[in-house]
Amino acid sequence: MKKYLFILFTASTAIATYAQSEPKFQKIDSVLTYFTTNDKFMGSVTIREKDKIVFEKAYGYADLENKVKANVDTKYKIGSITKMFTSSIIFQLIEEKKLTLDTKLAEYYPQIKNADSISIKNLLNHSSGIYNFTNDSLFMDYVETPQTRKAMLQRITDYGSVFNPNEKADYSNSNYLLLGYIIEDITNKRYKDVVNERIIKKLKLKNTYYYGKINPKRNEAYSYSLDGDSWLKREEWHESVTFAAGALQSTPTDLTKFIRALFEGDIIKKESLEEMKTMDFGYGKGVFIFPFGERRFYGHNGGIEGFSSVLGYYPKDELSIAMTVNGEGYDSNQILIGVLSSYYKVPYRLPNLKTAQVTQETLKSYEGTYASPTIPLKITIKLVGDQLTAQATGQGAFPLNPLSDTEFNFEPAGIIISFKENGFAIHQGGTVNEFTKE
Repeated sequence: MKKYLFILFTASTAIATYAQSEPKFQKIDSVLTYFTTNDKFMGSVTIREKDKIVFEKAYGYADLENKVKANVDTKYKIGSITKMFTSSIIFQLIEEKKLTLDTKLAEYYPQIKNADSISIKNLLNHSSGIYNFTNDSLFMDYVETPQTRKAMLQRITDYGSVFNPNEKADYSNSNYLLLGYIIEDITNKRYKDVVNERIIKKLKLKNTYYYGKINPKRNEAYSYSLDGDSWLKREEWHESVTFAAGALQSTPTDLTKFIRALFEGDIIKKESLEEMKTMDFGYGKGVFIFPFGERRFYGHNGGIEGFSSVLGYYPKDELSIAMTVNGEGYDSNQILIGVLSSYYKVPYRLPNLKTAQVTQETLKSYEGTYASPTIPLKITIKLVGDQLTAQATGQGAFPLNPLSDTEFNFEPAGIIISFKENGFAIHQGGTVNEFTKE
């Protein structure tokens, strides 16, 4: 349910059902195995070329406590990828003339601020101005508890708006909660039944459904967060809270089948798909664009509990890719870059995942502001909790991973910092610059 924008810039594995003998697929497997064996990744990946699955494999555990390995049919909660299903159903209802993109929210929920100005389109592309209920500091207080529609609507009503409709766009799970309620109002059926009838059964998706309490006997994965060197099982969010904004679970194989069908016109008409893909303020209507080099993928990503996921489609190559994660010990965006780099034969270097144990006293001694005669930027080193961070003037802070008592790195940017008395040397891109503590 959290918003994760995937912006792609340039030892226990489970059963694989395909030979995947091509070198590029072997490399993908080696990348994912590397992260898995270093306790940085548990999850599943599927790649589909047109209607043919060319890579399909699961890594790590569905149930770590009982040592149950994941397989390609293990279900993972997909969070906000659910929004693609919700948007597809809204477009089906538009095609059936049961509402329009210009239909106003006031026809259903006039009590919400600006309802007479907020359209279905505004809800779809996050330009409604309605406050995102998951941003509320009290959200985690009730996330595990069943919620009624009345209670959720009252919260959304009480929050009011953060900007006027069509003024700009800002991601809000509230929009898709409302779209789910509207779907139920129009069809007189439960949201989960509508999804099942209109998409799941139609496409014969065998492992996609509205989630409930995790049941390992149904091959449903638990999610985990990395705490130091240990995986800790995460809490379960009640489905009534996430609803049409994030309450589906699935597999990468089902997800790639879904997005392929969507782009082939098997779920909504081509005209509707074009409208869904149209970007306003950087948002489509249930989809984002995320680039990999010169390629532009359409899709969505999701985060809920300890799960994260991404689903993308590159129309030119008719390529679908999905990754579901139930144990994220490394930025999943960077892992996906490794997968796509391997697929497209783009040079990719495996990150250094080595981590050393450094005392708080040593970390604390590095705190301070450092300047260099060769770079017109100062770098501030700060200890946040037990994590050493670096921040250059005018830039965001980034974490430093200890390789030894004196050497630290930030792998995504290829940075290595070597501390010495009253200063450090920073290595990046073949250059070295010396900094001195002020």
